[in-house]
Amino acid sequence: MNFKIETSARHVHVTQETLEILFGKGFELEFKKALSQPGQFATNQKVEVVGPKSSLKMSILGPVRPENQVEVSFTDARTLGIVAPVRESADVAGSAPCKIIGPCGEVDLKEGVIVAKRHIHMTPADAEAFGVVNGQIVKVEIEQETGRKTIFGDTVVRVSPKYALAMHIDTDEANAAACSSIDATGRIVE
Repeated sequence: MNFKIETSARHVHVTQETLEILFGKGFELEFKKALSQPGQFATNQKVEVVGPKSSLKMSILGPVRPENQVEVSFTDARTLGIVAPVRESADVAGSAPCKIIGPCGEVDLKEGVIVAKRHIHMTPADAEAFGVVNGQIVKVEIEQETGRKTIFGDTVVRVSPKYALAMHIDTDEANAAACSSIDATGRIVE
């Protein structure tokens, strides 16, 4: 059984407090388009993320979250001059710092910059069909018409009734597998 592979480009998740510092009191995120995971969406808001070496423009994804989080690839982290750890989403304790600048203000994050660990979102029914459980680490094979077969190890299975079946990889991983601009699918091989 195959599932869709999606490239997760650099982006930012913010708290309501941070959003209001960056964009003004009472500001609400503006919906741009729905993402594959139910309730998640791209917004019209962009911010500048600043590291010791340089800065990058990044989109904010909604809805607002309980913690600030900046997700980058290793290439992005090097560009910024940041040593970002590989982590699952929301695991930001002790991660890299940065500054986020918006049109109305800026926020210095003491932590929050991560390289997201590759993962597969599944519903409980999907997990049962694939014979896996939440938190399990699997290998995923991606085979493309480009002739660049890739096997990604250390892929976390994330199970929730709120998810839709899809694997998320960052831009570096998508480029390595030659699947950043095509409809890619993968399958669990171990």
